[in-house]
This record gives sequence, C-alpha cells and structure tokens, in this order.
Amino acid sequence: METFNENNFVEIGGIIIDKPEFSHELFDEKFYKINVESKRLSSSQDILPVIISERLIDINNLTNGKTVHVIGQFRSYNKQEEMRSRLVLSIFAKEIEIIEEEDILTLNNADLVGYICKKPIYRKTPLGREIADVLIAVNRSYKKSDYIPCILWGRNAKFCEKLQVGTMVRLSGRIQSRKYEKKFENGEILEKIAYEVSVSKFSINKDRKDEINN
Repeated sequence: METFNENNFVEIGGIIIDKPEFSHELFDEKFYKINVESKRLSSSQDILPVIISERLIDINNLTNGKTVHVIGQFRSYNKQEEMRSRLVLSIFAKEIEIIEEEDILTLNNADLVGYICKKPIYRKTPLGREIADVLIAVNRSYKKSDYIPCILWGRNAKFCEKLQVGTMVRLSGRIQSRKYEKKFENGEILEKIAYEVSVSKFSINKDRKDEINN
C-alpha cells in the first residue's frame, strides 16, 4: 500500500468481528461499516469502526474472522439524537486489503496535525497519574474539519495544560475504544463506546524542538 503525506493519517491492522453493515450512500457510491478488533500489547483490544466504499473492495469478501490492513483517516460527524448533537467517530478507509500475516494484529497508528479547539482539561488520577483531555480540529478538504478527542499522559499532559485554543499541534498515537454507561432519567442504562487517540508523541507544530516523547 502507498502512504499519504497529509494531516490525518491512520493505519491499522486487525480482525473483522462482524459482517459489513450499510452506512450511507453519496453520489451513487455506497459505503459500509465494519468493526475491526485491533489488539493491544497488554492483551486487551480495541474495537474500531471502519467505513469502506464499495469501490475499494468486494464487500462480500469482508467476512467475520478475516484479517485486514487499513489505511485511511480518523473522521467525525455530528449526529442528532434526542434534540442534541453527538460526535460520531470512525476510520474512513482509503485503502483496504485482506491479508494473512498475524503480526499486523497490533498495528494501530494515528498521525494528526490540527488546532486545539477547546481548553485542555488537565487532572490527576487518585494514584497521581497526570492526564489531559484535548479536542483538536483537523482540517479536511471542502472547508470541513474533523473533531478528534485525544488523551495525553504524563509529561505530555502537563506540557499541553497551558496551551491556548487555536494552537496548531502535531501528535501521534493509537486509536482506542472505551466503554461507558449512559444513564437516563427513567433509570435505563445504555452501554456505549467512546473513541479517542491515546497520544504518545506531541508537539507544537511550528517548532519541532518542543517535541516530547513518553
């Protein structure tokens, strides 16, 4: 597969855990969603949603249990739910292939360049670990932007604590999934999944000497 020199680059490997589900149609081009299990070195895993055009690959070949290699972008859109907007995230595939190699099952890389669009939220866990939540806007063509939640740790978290909204940053990490529960007024509890980039490398884009590695 070729690589792309751009501000939103994602490459993952993993196992398909369901059958393709129709997502949407745009200009007579159909798009489908699959969920891909990408393993962590810690033996846990992330379940990542991937959107695929019917023009990239025969959708019928994307069956449960197949190993795939995907190159694309981490994208977002706002979905209206119950009179409010919810940010929906997925990997938009630009290339996809079915492979046999099992050493790709832990491949999960995201490289992004974007602008901080909300004040970073810095905190410490009860055990004293430093964490910061950062939302960045990554420009896309046609004057669109993708809004990507990121989580930073340790020195990276402390470094970004005082950065201003509008600061252009470059970061690398892995896309991770995280389950959480949403409670409704009627007592109903619904399990949902959030997605974010767990950042391992972070810098202010205009000055590479600020780069920090965990």
